[in-house]
Amino acid sequence: MMATSKHNSVLLAAVLIAAAVLFSAIPSTHAAASASTPKKPRLGVSTVPSQVAVDAASVGFASVVFPLYGDVYPHGLYYASMSIGDPPKPYFLDVDTGSDLTWLQCDAPCVRCSKGPHPLYKPTKNKLVPCQDPLCEAVQRATGMRDENGCEPNQQCDYVVGYADQGSSTGVLVRDGFTLRFSNGSLARPRLSFGCGYDQQGIGPNAPAPTDGVLGLGRGKSSILSQLSDARLTRNVVGHCLGRHGGGYLFFGDGLVPGSGVTWSPMARSTALAKYYSPGQASIYFGTKSLGVRQQQMVFDSGSSFTYFALQPYQSLLNAITKELSGKPIKETHEDRALPVCWKGPKAFKSIFDVKTYFKSLVLNFVNGKKAFMEIPPENYLIVTNHGNACLGILNGTEVGLKDLNLIGDISMQDLMVVYNNENQQIGWVRGSCDRLPNADDDDDDNGFKSEGGHFEPQFLYQISALSLIFNNQ
Repeated sequence: MMATSKHNSVLLAAVLIAAAVLFSAIPSTHAAASASTPKKPRLGVSTVPSQVAVDAASVGFASVVFPLYGDVYPHGLYYASMSIGDPPKPYFLDVDTGSDLTWLQCDAPCVRCSKGPHPLYKPTKNKLVPCQDPLCEAVQRATGMRDENGCEPNQQCDYVVGYADQGSSTGVLVRDGFTLRFSNGSLARPRLSFGCGYDQQGIGPNAPAPTDGVLGLGRGKSSILSQLSDARLTRNVVGHCLGRHGGGYLFFGDGLVPGSGVTWSPMARSTALAKYYSPGQASIYFGTKSLGVRQQQMVFDSGSSFTYFALQPYQSLLNAITKELSGKPIKETHEDRALPVCWKGPKAFKSIFDVKTYFKSLVLNFVNGKKAFMEIPPENYLIVTNHGNACLGILNGTEVGLKDLNLIGDISMQDLMVVYNNENQQIGWVRGSCDRLPNADDDDDDNGFKSEGGHFEPQFLYQISALSLIFNNQ
């Protein structure tokens, strides 16, 4: 779910004014930079300590593993359960490598929230992050809410974060404990900063929500991963393995990265892509033939259910598929509205494996890497709907405002361990089953994986469950 810094200043000012009237526990003391120009900051004492309240030496750059829940279809997202607060309470968070800020729906009180799986997070004044905190500055600069004049001391930290699907969250930054069990057996409760979202746009207030908010895992300073790394609790490495049949796992730290078999590509260093997990440009092939378009900028985004191509490669892909299906017993259908492009066979398809033989694999050749090829087989770009049709899980990104950017979404990362190594500025991937939770405590060179020919086999099995979709991530 790619975040965007664009927002309507008039609407924002109105929301913040409304919040000032409604907030009883947290009175608003700051209007957005777009609506007013605050004075230069004076030295003041932070009301919330910036340090993480945990003994980092007892953890020592360990790893943390979280089971994932959900799927691409029909639920449309993968989420993790996090224990937050004192006492700790569970919250389900949409895993999003395309944005930085983590936020929870928040009773402060809430202006616009959906009914989630858990009661709304309820903050107290002593958990507010002050405006002069470095993390507040990072959040507000990233979203266009902070100018060179800074802010008044001890004001609260207001934020607005927007997403490519036109959804947004408005709220204040707070700091509270996250209960984490590390791979070395230690239990810690670092105090991390996140958003207390009291106004969510693009989410129906009466719609049931399977998640309580978003887990931002991007490259920015405000992401939970960056905060844990700055506190020397984990390496600045995050990875996920999204199960084709649902579930999977998420990990912080480098303890689960296989010692061999991983394809690596350096992260793009261009200014335009610096805030995203991007291996840079790639040539696109359908089977062994090039799509005949120029190299495309690619971004990995776990907050996007589907993959998005810019207009030119999208149209070229449709043409290549149409040519490939010519003379085969599969025809395009407009009866199924699950996705824009769907096909039906002589009889209803029961699984993706009934239809995949009619299609070819896509191959991305990342030019910045050394033999950095990523195969996207048909099962990683097609879904079989409840009507028994096959639909294309690659959509037109230009139509939703992504311009020339191409997103590799959840559908194309199924049964693929994807590793975002911010320490070495690399993105890696290796194919294998994501149905088993790995053993992060293994001391062998493969860190609990049996790596064979680029495939891995994690160890322990776990149970998964899934709820209904709310976030229509793009």
